[in-house]
Amino acid sequence: MRAARSRIVRAWLVAATMTLALAPAKAAAQEPVASFDLLNGRLKPGDTVWVTDGKGREIKGRVATLDPSGLTLNGGQGSLTIRADEVRVVRQRVRDSLLNGTLIGFGAGFLVGSAANAEVGVSDAGWCLMFGGIGAGLGALVDGLIPGEKRDVYRAPAPIPTFRFSLAPIVTARTKGVRLSFSF
Repeated sequence: MRAARSRIVRAWLVAATMTLALAPAKAAAQEPVASFDLLNGRLKPGDTVWVTDGKGREIKGRVATLDPSGLTLNGGQGSLTIRADEVRVVRQRVRDSLLNGTLIGFGAGFLVGSAANAEVGVSDAGWCLMFGGIGAGLGALVDGLIPGEKRDVYRAPAPIPTFRFSLAPIVTARTKGVRLSFSF
């Protein structure tokens, strides 16, 4: 009985170690491109994107065409062409890999199977693998239901702030003074 428990404890440790070791680390996101010319390396026709224009409106659609002068989206209201100089941000949904959910589910199911074996007092790897398989399926299902996040693939460079200042004398027969104006 004592030997069976030590095997189960070892199985738990191996399963936990494998789950942590095989779970992929979250990949670092690519930086958004700052030149509209480089956007065609990130997007292709048919991709679903969210475009924010210069007026702050967000437009969702599928990329129909993309060239350095602008892009055309197909959406609910038909086709819409947006010039490159009007585009401020382009976002795209990036899906997560199902592998990490599958591995975590397998590890959790394997541990449940090991705990069930320990409770019953049996040492049967088949139960551990069966529960691991069920856990893997549930983990993949849950991971597949998570939609992923929207990431910026293009962000227009920030406009250079302008500041104008003018000072002009005013001299007339009735008035003497200075006109001062500034804008930013």
